[in-house]
Amino acid sequence: QVQLVESGGGLVQAGGSLRLSCAASGRTFSSYGVGWFRQAPGKEREFVAGINWSGGRTGYADSVKGRFTISRDNAKNTVYLQMNGLKAEDTAAYYCAASFRPSSSYVYTRARDYDSWGQGTQVTVSA
Repeated sequence: QVQLVESGGGLVQAGGSLRLSCAASGRTFSSYGVGWFRQAPGKEREFVAGINWSGGRTGYADSVKGRFTISRDNAKNTVYLQMNGLKAEDTAAYYCAASFRPSSSYVYTRARDYDSWGQGTQVTVSA
C-alpha cells in the first residue's frame, strides 16, 4: 500500500498562490499515477488535477486549467500542485490520491479509480 501526506495548505487572499505537496511512502513511487481532488463543505469530492507515473501526462479540471499546475519529482517521492490566481471558489479540503490502475499515458479523473488517499490539507481563499 501507499501512505500519502499532504501539506502546504493555508489561508490566502484571492489572486494569491499556494503550492501543495503530497509526500508518498510505501509502494514504488514511479509505478503509479497521482491525482489531486478537493471537497468543499456540502459538496461532492471533485477531481482537480492528475499526473501519470512518469509525469509525462497531466490532466486538469476545466475550472483550474491555466491556473493550477501538477508535477512530480520521483526522486523525492513527491507530487506538487502549484495553484496560482486563487479564487474564493477554490476554498476546499484538498486530497492527493494514488491510482494503481495501468497509467502509462492515461490520467484518471474519477475518485473510484484511486486506491489510496491522504488525510487532506485545507485551502481557504478570502475574497
